[in-house]
Amino acid sequence: MESTVVGYRVVRGPDWRWNDQDGGEGNLGTVVEVGKKGSSTSPEKTVIVQWDNGSRTNYRMGYHNAYDLLIYDNATVGIQHVNILCDACNKQGFMGMRYNCTQCQDFDLCASCYHGDKHDLSHHFLLYITPSSVGVKLPPRSSAIKIGYRGLVPGAKVMRGPDWDWGNQDGGDGKIGRIKDIRGWDSESDRSVANVQWSNGNTNVYRVGHKGKVDLRCLDSVKGGTYYKDHLWKLGQKVAKNSVSAYGKKWSFVHGEKVKVNLDVAVLKIMQGDHGGWNAKMEEYVGQEGYVHRITEKGDIRVQYSDGIKWTFHPGALTKVTTFSVDDNVRITSDIEKLRKLQLGHGEWHEDMKMALGKVGRVIKIYKDGDLRVCVNGQSWTYHCECVTAVESSQDVNVTVAAEASSSQQQQQDPSGNVQRLKDRIRVLRKGEDCLDKLVTAAARGDVSVVGDLVLKRPGWVSYFTSRWIKQSLGLSTDRVQKTALQVAAHQGHVDVVKILVQAGANLSIPDQEGDTALHYAVFGNQPGIVRYLLEHGAEVNLVNKGQCSSLHVAVNKSYMQCVEELIKKECNVNLQDCCGDTALHDAIAKDNTEAIDILTNIADAEFTLANRRGFNVLQHAALKGNKRATEKLVRAARQLVNRKKDDGFSALHLASLNGHRDVVEVLLTTGQADINIRNNRLQTPIHLAVSQGHVPVVELLVSRGADLLASDEDGDTCLHVALMKPVVSPGGENLPVIRGIQATLGVSIRPGVALACFLIQEGADPSYLNTQSKSALDLVKRNEAYPLSSSLWIIEGRNLFFEEIRFYLALIGTIQPGRRIAVPNDTSSHVIEDANITDESDAIQQPQLVMSTSVSTTTCKLCHKMADCCLKPCKHITCCMECSQLFALCPVCKGTIESREKIETTDQSKCSLCKTNVADVTLLPCRHRAACADCFQKMSVCAVCSEPIVEVITAGSAKAVAGVSANSLSKSLSKDKEKISKITTSNDKGRQMECAICMERESSVVFLCGHTTCGTCAKPLKYFGVVGGGRGWGVKAVVAD
Repeated sequence: MESTVVGYRVVRGPDWRWNDQDGGEGNLGTVVEVGKKGSSTSPEKTVIVQWDNGSRTNYRMGYHNAYDLLIYDNATVGIQHVNILCDACNKQGFMGMRYNCTQCQDFDLCASCYHGDKHDLSHHFLLYITPSSVGVKLPPRSSAIKIGYRGLVPGAKVMRGPDWDWGNQDGGDGKIGRIKDIRGWDSESDRSVANVQWSNGNTNVYRVGHKGKVDLRCLDSVKGGTYYKDHLWKLGQKVAKNSVSAYGKKWSFVHGEKVKVNLDVAVLKIMQGDHGGWNAKMEEYVGQEGYVHRITEKGDIRVQYSDGIKWTFHPGALTKVTTFSVDDNVRITSDIEKLRKLQLGHGEWHEDMKMALGKVGRVIKIYKDGDLRVCVNGQSWTYHCECVTAVESSQDVNVTVAAEASSSQQQQQDPSGNVQRLKDRIRVLRKGEDCLDKLVTAAARGDVSVVGDLVLKRPGWVSYFTSRWIKQSLGLSTDRVQKTALQVAAHQGHVDVVKILVQAGANLSIPDQEGDTALHYAVFGNQPGIVRYLLEHGAEVNLVNKGQCSSLHVAVNKSYMQCVEELIKKECNVNLQDCCGDTALHDAIAKDNTEAIDILTNIADAEFTLANRRGFNVLQHAALKGNKRATEKLVRAARQLVNRKKDDGFSALHLASLNGHRDVVEVLLTTGQADINIRNNRLQTPIHLAVSQGHVPVVELLVSRGADLLASDEDGDTCLHVALMKPVVSPGGENLPVIRGIQATLGVSIRPGVALACFLIQEGADPSYLNTQSKSALDLVKRNEAYPLSSSLWIIEGRNLFFEEIRFYLALIGTIQPGRRIAVPNDTSSHVIEDANITDESDAIQQPQLVMSTSVSTTTCKLCHKMADCCLKPCKHITCCMECSQLFALCPVCKGTIESREKIETTDQSKCSLCKTNVADVTLLPCRHRAACADCFQKMSVCAVCSEPIVEVITAGSAKAVAGVSANSLSKSLSKDKEKISKITTSNDKGRQMECAICMERESSVVFLCGHTTCGTCAKPLKYFGVVGGGRGWGVKAVVAD
């Protein structure tokens, strides 16, 4: 039992002493793990339970003989009573625990109906935990205590739970939904998933015990119903099991017991097939008595006869020989057909014998052949010994006498006998019904002797459903339509019974109420031998049930590969679609059934273009599910499907990118040669979708294969816009070399999305590109704008660190030509710039180098722009304040490892450089030095610290940071920009020759709108300008000076 309890739904049990860890009496939980021997946290005979309220810990299931839990439901693991019908809800083959009434004939309830107070509450029931367990007698429910259960039930408010693996289907972490209903997962389990509608309108099903997973957490206490606590089984308590032979029936033969074979020879031949075989001489011993010599390991019976010959028989072929004595009381059989048949050659049949049917008589003589002379009410007849049964007491004789007196009185009241004849007719019909039920029951149990006997008597019954036709003839209800004998025998794997029924003419194609044929049943039961036999004897391989599922659908869905192979051998139609439009290959992909995928993709007639109801063909389905094996096989078999789109424009590459399936993306690009920039109906490319979900490994792969980073969707958004619209998950996985390099370059505690945004910019994404709302990507994260989805994540003490880190990284890469990449080596003392266009050493020398000189260290913090009062050791660079220095692991200037930090005392630099009195609280742009106060800054044209021309200023009362001048602002402030440029060039003409900020050798001849200048040679490859330590990071090239 321990191996199957994962997934069980449980409630607190009799030995509970853990307060309200479960949320209180009646709260539900799920077993998610079984303790192991030697474990210190969860030892053997313990389990770990995930409670619906979110708590999780381990509990005892027999540990130190204590039981903390009760089994509330085991339908979640697929325990099913295949041939049992719930007499309250009429569900055939229900899952979970079974409750059998001991006071009513053949009356069963499922767990829901039992605890829902169906049937008589004063009746006793037997509890069956599994189909093979022994029933445990329960007291009446009328005197039991009922407890309400709560948790993940219909109506409960929920949010994502511990095993959530479904992205943002719920609208994002913390979003709330409500359970609409609890249902099963296909035919694998029942009451194991919850159908949830989220606040964003999405509806889907989520695991609540299926395969031991719990996707949800309950937020409120909603009552779902009630249960009888004392009528549940303790989790871990051993359950006795029936001892059943390989033939599905308990046989009680013992050594030395007298037996004989009374079957027809034709039936016996069939039964002997795999049970000792058939020998023509065995026919001579039919009807002879023998003794049980031994029982074989397989369960067959070895019988020894008086001549010393021994034969091996199927146990169902043997009948025990009862020994009678003179003066024994015996009861005559009430089965008139049986009596007529057995009496041939044994006293024969007389119509007067009818009066003795079912009555008790006395043995007055025993003949040598075993026949008995029995006296009943003064009249004696000779009976075959199998027509009578021993009566142990005289009580039945008294009952018979009383019955005879009653019958005599009734005859006086009904002299014509019409009433009695009508009753006899009804009794005969009901007896026929009992026999039909007996046939199906015997077929389900594999009782070959009973099946063979009944088939010989009533060959027309082999294709009837249990009870249906008899009840129709009586005008009774036919609600309890069950199965044919062939269907149940095929499911249970009773080959001998199947052979008897097929040879007797059973209809192979007749469906049950769900449309399933005998072939479906054989596949459901994973009986490849019976599947083969049925197909060889005319079963239609392509019949579908009411769900439009063929037998192949069932075999693939259940991963019964031997059945799949048998069906394929008979050339079944692999292109049949079920009610959801799925082919068998769709199912194989969803189940990750690699064997079925290999078989089905190699079939010449397979039509891979068929789409299901959701519009997915098999390749798109494989991309959606992340099935690499299926994708590889399909790309090779049907290359034309790679760029085929659904109705919404999604291709296989879109689906794989959206769901983060990197391996599938690589197969589609490499083997399938997919269009990397293919667009859907919203003009989104695969990289748009990968970025939107934060699938960094997929993004890196797409970029490395040449994805267009400037492609815009219907809203004009590029992938950089998408990256900055909402938080992105932290980069994970090992295959992220470039992202890891950016993290090392920043040298700060990385926040989600920063490295991805910086990576996209480095690879060519344009931060100034405007969408249809005239917003650039960086406009989405400026300091004074509320961050769309999670502002509290980024705004720390008024500083938008997300924006600052991007701005800082732009400053680091600003002097690198387009197409260049930063490679971060193990030696952090320097940086190497790699360029695919460099052909020799002379070219490499002429390329501008990344400047990391200490001379660019400023007196303002790179992040918060307060006074830089922290000296980083051992490099001694002063580049940030003490508060922000804790964010850096490496020095932003030299990339050396920071071993310690030292606070430095402020000097006169904190005073205005002109008046020397007031605090310098005005930040000068673009250099961002604080060198003047509010009274004196208007007198300055250049910075007193670095002599940089002043373009703009930030006063103490304004925002702490502004974005650089973007291209879209040029048209609005062209005259102002010209005036600034004029002042800068005039300042140059007045006597101070400015050197190039990049090469530091040639004179500056190009001025950027941000105020920086370079020489013409260094300016040519630049689209944006960046200076290490500069505040703006980039600006638009505006003027080339003569």
